[in-house]
Amino acid sequence: MSVLSTISPIDGSVIVERHATTAETLPSVLETASSAFESWRSVSLAERIEFVKKAVSLLDEDAERLGKLITQQMGRPIRYTAGEIHTTKARADFLLGVAENALAKVVVQEDKDFSKYLTHEPHGVVLIIFPWNYPFLCLINALVPALVSGNAVLLKPSPQTPLVSEEIEAFFVRAGLPKGVIQTIHSGDNKFMELLVQNPVVSAVTFTGSVAGGLAVQKAAADRTIPIGLELGGKDPAYVRADADLDYTAENVVDGAMFNSGQSCCSIERVYVHESVYDEFVKKSIAIVEGYKVGDPFDPETTIGPVVSIASAERIKKEVEEAIASGAKLAVPTTAFSGFETLPKSYCAPAVLVDCTDDMYIVKEETFGPVMPIVKVSSDEEAIAKMNDSKYGLTASIWTKDNAKGDEIASKVDAGTVFVNRADFPDPGLAWTGYKYSGRGLTLSKYGYDFFNKVKSHHVKKL
Repeated sequence: MSVLSTISPIDGSVIVERHATTAETLPSVLETASSAFESWRSVSLAERIEFVKKAVSLLDEDAERLGKLITQQMGRPIRYTAGEIHTTKARADFLLGVAENALAKVVVQEDKDFSKYLTHEPHGVVLIIFPWNYPFLCLINALVPALVSGNAVLLKPSPQTPLVSEEIEAFFVRAGLPKGVIQTIHSGDNKFMELLVQNPVVSAVTFTGSVAGGLAVQKAAADRTIPIGLELGGKDPAYVRADADLDYTAENVVDGAMFNSGQSCCSIERVYVHESVYDEFVKKSIAIVEGYKVGDPFDPETTIGPVVSIASAERIKKEVEEAIASGAKLAVPTTAFSGFETLPKSYCAPAVLVDCTDDMYIVKEETFGPVMPIVKVSSDEEAIAKMNDSKYGLTASIWTKDNAKGDEIASKVDAGTVFVNRADFPDPGLAWTGYKYSGRGLTLSKYGYDFFNKVKSHHVKKL
């Protein structure tokens, strides 16, 4: 039986080992899920909501321990990781609060002759494939509406964060969730995942991760008609207008680019700055980045930890080097970070790149690292054109004191979420959706429930 090993990005040690689910053990898992679905779907909506509410409350009470598990597995500084758990609960609470409205019966006609109405039916067994970078948050986006809609769920975590799925499953069991409604599948085998997606027991699949991974899921399901939800990558732009509040903007744009070592689908990955404020914005950004502490993520003073792996770090460093070779300048040398040269190879120094051009790979393709390339523009029109010149369309942000102008520019940007004077913040009340190669379907808001159920039309002639 294949064994999956989780390598700590902090020191390279093996911290978790798990036996992978195999083609031989999968039938039992699917049989359990199918049986659990039949009983779970008959539980009332109010009861399903209470089960989920209790589980996420238990989760939140254990935030400090769970935060340490996040840090251990993927390297985010400990000062931030308990916050992911608290945000997970807040997000779940919002989704639970809109559940009754999202799943309500819709009456079209009710009179002496006809009864016509719509109801929402669960799909059956839903497969949730979720990533390592925000493991609890990305999971809860799908898990809450999937369960509340009446589905049984198979959780497939990243091999980098296998404990997250196991912890979630355990909390729901403690909350009284019936056996088999949630099960964990461990796998790092693309062929196995292809067979799983193609299995007729799986009624819907939602995937959060890379574009390549999402397209592989879509391809695997090509001969089926099941719902496939994809939340994929981005190359999210920010535009700093001439009238921006530069202190506020620099602080938030840098944070949007560097938080979590830049490992977020909605990180700011390219910054367009009006030429009239370019130098001042760069100066302020440099000062902010120089204030970061890069090091051991278990040190509460650390603000930038390692990236997820040595391979990822090597790729990011290579992209920075190629940009410099093409004419970009590194505005903050690695020597600005005390002790950086002694850190393991999985660490990347935060990089502010100036004098970048549109043809550079680092401006065009997702980096997923602590890198902020800056491009000078001369007008709003040029900024809009450059922001839209991408195969991605997840988020974009405009930074300006003129809110009306910000809204006007946002309306012309081809992205699923457009921010004005904010970035890198999925709001649970708003739909989270990607345009172009950034995905299909959506999560969050009351509309996030639509993916996890199917509509049934009832047409009754009264006799």
